[in-house]
Parts: sequence; C-alpha cells; structure tokens
Amino acid sequence: MRNTKTLVAGIAGVSMLLLAGCSQGGTSGASTTPAAAPATSTTPVAAAPAPFDKPGVKIAIVQQSGQGDYFQQYLNGTKKQAAALGVDLSVYDAQGDNATQATQLDQAIASGVSGIIVRHGFPDTLCPGVNKALKAGIKVVIYDIEIQKCAPDAVQTQQSDAKMASLVLDQMVSDIGTGKNVGYVNVAGIAPLDRRDKVWRDYVQKENWKQLFYTGTFTNSTATDTAPMVSNALRANPDVAAIYAPYDELSKATLSALEQNPNLKGKVKVYGADISTADIELMTAADSPWVATGATDPNAIGAAVMRTLALDMAGTITKGATVDFPPILITQDFLRSKNIRNMVDLRAAEPSLNISDISSADWIPVVTF
Repeated sequence: MRNTKTLVAGIAGVSMLLLAGCSQGGTSGASTTPAAAPATSTTPVAAAPAPFDKPGVKIAIVQQSGQGDYFQQYLNGTKKQAAALGVDLSVYDAQGDNATQATQLDQAIASGVSGIIVRHGFPDTLCPGVNKALKAGIKVVIYDIEIQKCAPDAVQTQQSDAKMASLVLDQMVSDIGTGKNVGYVNVAGIAPLDRRDKVWRDYVQKENWKQLFYTGTFTNSTATDTAPMVSNALRANPDVAAIYAPYDELSKATLSALEQNPNLKGKVKVYGADISTADIELMTAADSPWVATGATDPNAIGAAVMRTLALDMAGTITKGATVDFPPILITQDFLRSKNIRNMVDLRAAEPSLNISDISSADWIPVVTF
C-alpha cells in the first residue's frame, strides 16, 4: 500500500491536472481528459429527424464542476456522443461555483443553442434559467438535480441511486453483519447523494448499526478537502467496522484518512460509489480497505444523456419524463479474480455497463466504449 504522503499527493496532483483541463466554455473539439476512453458508434439505419437532418445543431452542457474522475469520464462520453451525432457542443464548467453556473446557463441560452444539458447543481440556483430556456423553446435535460418540482417540463436523467446504494449496503451487511459501529462520509443537498443517504438511513436502522460519525464536504477538491475531516473523525471514533462513502472522491478521502491512522490498518472496510481506472487501482491495491462500490460507466452515462437530449429535441420523449440508468455492484474480489486493471478490462467483463439500449433510436449512431 502506498504511504500517506504518496496517496495525498497523488489525489492532489490528479485534482490539479483535471482542474487545469476544465473550460469555462468551448466546443466538442477540446479534450479535457488526460486519457479519453475509446469509443465506437453504431451505424444508423434510418434518416435523422429534424433538427438533426441538417448540420450545425448547437447544444451546450452546463456543468457544476468538471473536477474528479467521474465528471471527466462523463464529459468524455458526452463529447463522443455529440461528435457521433454531428452536433456543435459547447462546454461550460462552473468549477464548483453555483452563481457561476447560473450565469453560464444564461450565457448558453443567449448563445443560440437548441438544447442544453444541465449537469449537477442546485434547484434554487438553476430553476430560473431552466424555465427561461424552456420558455424560449430550448429543450433541457437535467442530470442529477431534483428540479422537476420547480421546472416540471424538463426531462430528468439520473443513475438509479437507491439501487446503487442498496447493492453496496447489502454487501456491507454480508461482510460485517448487524449491530456494528459504522462511519459515514457524505454531503447533504446534492441530489444523488441525498437519494443514497435515504437508503443509508434505512439500513442503519434495519441492521441496528451505530453511526459514530458523519462528515464530508463537496468542493472543487473534494478528496483532498474531506480527507482531514475523516481522519479527525477516525481519531475520535476509531472503533468502526466499516465506512460508507457514496461518491468516489469521498471514498478516496476515506482511504487517505485511513492511511493517516495506521493503527486502523486491516480493521476498517470501505464501501463506496462510482468507478474509474484510478478507483480500480485503489480498490485492487495490496491491503486496500475499499472492498465494494456501486457503479455505472460515467462515459456511457454521458453518452446516454446526450442521446436523451437528442430524442427530446426530436420530439420523441414525453415532456417532464425521467430516465434512469441502472448500476451494478463491483467488488474488490471480482476485480482481483478477473485481473481487472482499468475501465477497458471492466467493460469487457461487464458489457452491460455500456447501456447502449437506453435512449437509443434507429437514427442515432449509438456510442459504446
């Protein structure tokens, strides 16, 4: 296992690299991932409907933050599917600033786009702009924001977060049993994390777990900023059998915190969410406490959300519809037994991660990874 300084430095280095790659606005031609996942696309068997029957369709993605493995992969999938559709994609990245995201949404509306993806953020910040876009005739697809109460005509997309949480927590029950002391690393107010939180609370009660601490923060450097919070919580509450950290940046923070508490080596199991090549490396490392994660392929999710917007723009999705993307359970034992070292290996072992059948049509060149 890498020592504390190595892991913390590695997380910080990745954060700086990814932050440097984020853009406040741009086109689909600019890459923001150091090593973008390869993609192939199917050949359409039908003619594209309007507005995709002519070149020059303009679409924007307005994201709350582009930092972190998950978000980088998501944007890569969005770009690849946009390129396959032949659309002009502009990327806006608020870098974790909610007011900036609202401003960028207004900028996207003013830029003359026909469709907008709004990815993560907060309803109070985004609802005025979303409704403004819809009123202007711009199709809007939301990803992981609880916005339909204030913007009911927007199409909602999301991972099946309740399923994701239950898959991992079922594994946690199997591993540690009932009536144990546990820790919790999460952040309130973020739609997917709130949905996972609801499941967590149910399991804590049902399994008679005693939650000794709850900590975490969401910033543009979540892993590095959360690690000392978790470390302090562990020093005050060392008697935990497991920690649930349902976002991979929070999972990384938890691993770093455990390395800062060597007296807990081999005593605490970590259960997370999301997956990337970096996550796979951390899960399969010698003596790693990260034993299970619930995940989708972020590249495939980004592509599927882009397809959902295309279908909405073509008039084939019911106004205000919700589209869910199913997760799978990925365990440390599975990764090691299959000698899975990266996302390419994982996709080969779990082809269902491609979700190519979701939000597809005979006129769409569906991107797979």
